[in-house]
Amino acid sequence: MTTYKDIHGTQVEVRSDDPSNPVNGQIWYNTTDLKLRGHTVNPTAAWATGGSLNTAREKITGCGTQTAALAAGGNATSTLKTETELYNGATWTEVNDLNIARKDFSTVGSQTSAIAMAGQASPGHIADVETWDGTSWTEIANVNTARNFTGGAGVSNTAALMFAGNIDASGAQALVENWNGTSWTEVGNVNTARYAIAGVGTNTAALAFGGNGPPGSAIANTEIWNGTAWTELNDLTTVAEGRAGGGTTSAAIGFGGSNNGSSITGKTETWNGTSWTEVNDLTTARYLLGGAGTPIAALAFGGNPPAAGLVNTEEWNEPFDATQEFDLS
Repeated sequence: MTTYKDIHGTQVEVRSDDPSNPVNGQIWYNTTDLKLRGHTVNPTAAWATGGSLNTAREKITGCGTQTAALAAGGNATSTLKTETELYNGATWTEVNDLNIARKDFSTVGSQTSAIAMAGQASPGHIADVETWDGTSWTEIANVNTARNFTGGAGVSNTAALMFAGNIDASGAQALVENWNGTSWTEVGNVNTARYAIAGVGTNTAALAFGGNGPPGSAIANTEIWNGTAWTELNDLTTVAEGRAGGGTTSAAIGFGGSNNGSSITGKTETWNGTSWTEVNDLTTARYLLGGAGTPIAALAFGGNPPAAGLVNTEEWNEPFDATQEFDLS
């Protein structure tokens, strides 16, 4: 039988405290705490396969966390979808549908309190808004300006921000609207008009990045909202429209995207409050996908290609450096 000493060249160390700088794989017995402990290091973050959506689709939206996410709406081969699904960290479950089939919209909040804003329905742009209470969707007050491909930020169905977007007749928009739980109010515009934009954060502290804007192609611009005005910050490392993400203004993640529907990418970038850093790519390159979570634990699902949409879900987990205890019972 192979022993710990055979593998590591030494016996399990017995000591009265924990080492100050343990190495990966080191095991010791702490006589003070009467605990056997070991140190584990995962030096690289990467995407791993998660449970597949029940309904394949692109132009899907989502919110929540990696282990409690919501996915709604979308499009599959020119068919608008109402389906809503919930993720528990392993599998997706179909629940009550949206009232209005739609695509190219933004959804923010949590698995139990979300809001779906504007988008594209038949026959065109809509201003309709619905809130999710964990069980069903309810139509509420419309936004002031109907549009699609908007970005959004918010953590519940009572406080949300919707920004930018597209109106066919006039193109990319800079308009921003704030929801206070009762009504929509137009607030300060983003600095760069665009659509197919990604957003994270809250209605008083939001981050907007990427999109399609002047001169009519994907852009890398990043802007931060402080509740009053938008300020331009450092750009993404790669231009991208139709990407998804999660997080806050000080710690965010963005993934996927394309440049005018070509150069579809799986690139993933993390934001530290000042700048973006490129990290490991999605396993499946895609854009117009749904996203949820944080830079520590994120979720990517659905998207294009193909036009029929993907069912693929991927889970992102950050590196860790941790001491673990072993049960001796």
